[in-house]
Amino acid sequence: MLDDELTCRTRCVIFDFDGPLCKLFGGYPAHEVARVMVGHLGELGLPVPAVDDLDDPHAILRATAAGHRAPGGAGSPAGPAVVELESRLTAEEVRAAASAVPTPHADDLVRALAADGLTLAVASNNSPLAVERYLRSRGLAELFGRHIHGRRPDPSLMKPDPDSVRRVLQSTGINSAHCLMIGDAVSDHTAARRAGVPFLGFAPDDRRAEALRGAGVGGVLRSMEAVDQKLRYM
Repeated sequence: MLDDELTCRTRCVIFDFDGPLCKLFGGYPAHEVARVMVGHLGELGLPVPAVDDLDDPHAILRATAAGHRAPGGAGSPAGPAVVELESRLTAEEVRAAASAVPTPHADDLVRALAADGLTLAVASNNSPLAVERYLRSRGLAELFGRHIHGRRPDPSLMKPDPDSVRRVLQSTGINSAHCLMIGDAVSDHTAARRAGVPFLGFAPDDRRAEALRGAGVGGVLRSMEAVDQKLRYM
């Protein structure tokens, strides 16, 4: 389990968004978003990439970007098309945020941590616009302030790249040793580790718990109530 001494010295809690805070595609399913993106690829004149899961919008974006990374780099002909695809995904995620399903107890935990004086932040592979829309709808946006860091137009900076986590460290000014990231995916753990941030796994199902433990995550909790108890009632 996570070292109790670590949780005692935590000053900033960094949440992954989709999973720990809500199910973003709870009302607007991810496979429907993926279908929109595939259609948009055709409009852009780009082929559908070979991916394991064509129902995963992020996999489509990553594979498209990787397959069209031209030697010329920034400003090459493929660059604007990939940026346009990312922009379309952002629009679909913002739409999904309106019907996202809150993770049980997440709202209460966020409010309790803020009341205890901890700094709250988000490091997500989703668009920051979608994160902000959802948090505003729950009356939580002000508790995170300017510490919402999501996907940039360059998909290569998505987790497991530590870019979003490092941006949290920059915006909060809090040392990585005094932060704690809560995530439900191996990519969250990898990004946190690369940024030097301790990690707590959230896994409401066996599949995610198994994946996190297989990646070497020592602290894996099955509910946000359990996360609350770990952070606040030691």
